[in-house]
Amino acid sequence: MLLKLIELFGALIEKPVEGIGRCMLLLYSVFKEIFKPPFEIRNLLKQMQEIGVNSLPVVLVTAVFTGMVLALQSFTGFKRFGAEGLVGSVVALSMTRELGPVLSALIVTGRAGAAMAAELGTMKVTEQIDALETLATNPVKYLVVPRFLSGMIMLPALAIVTDIVGIIGGYFVTVVLLGASSKAYLRATWDYLEMHDIYNGLTKACFFGAAFTLISCYKGFYTRGGAEGVGRATTGAVVASSMTILISDYFLSSWLF
Repeated sequence: MLLKLIELFGALIEKPVEGIGRCMLLLYSVFKEIFKPPFEIRNLLKQMQEIGVNSLPVVLVTAVFTGMVLALQSFTGFKRFGAEGLVGSVVALSMTRELGPVLSALIVTGRAGAAMAAELGTMKVTEQIDALETLATNPVKYLVVPRFLSGMIMLPALAIVTDIVGIIGGYFVTVVLLGASSKAYLRATWDYLEMHDIYNGLTKACFFGAAFTLISCYKGFYTRGGAEGVGRATTGAVVASSMTILISDYFLSSWLF
């Protein structure tokens, strides 16, 4: 009985452990190739556009309504205690510390991460990645490194946009719609928001960018089973990346703040 339980436990953790190991090996390969010439600048700029610029509209919409909802709920609760003047600080700290980097990462994961896994998965099942190797082109250098760097660069940039737009949305609801004092909102934002809150939020965004690109590329690189396998890889990339972002957010928050 005990032996069967051990076998069952081993079967349950075998695939996750194997996946983590392969992902770490891919990360090692990325760091090994990242500083070696030639540098794929054109590919890097293309991925920066795909991850950052093309994700900007949905990030803007999400950010402004998140800031508006956060301000509305905070104002309603604080009004019971006569603390409406603190709404600005709540919106600013929430956006810069948590909601800015986390929401940006989740949105970009659902949009660019899924596309990344599908593209690389299709290349894998159609043997295009194998063709790169026969042409003496390192697929990690050519395909993964530009995406990895783009995620680390563009996620903090998107987080900054999310922070600013969210604070503006909170200002609109608090001051324009609810009639609170503009000076009180701005003063609370300025007095309670510190630079390390912004820096630490951007650090988290940089980590999230590296995490979702690495996981998405890993899922694409190890796709099996034709079109059905590409679908599984895409779904798995979004789910695994989102879970990694949410779980690591707690540990990063406890370490940074």
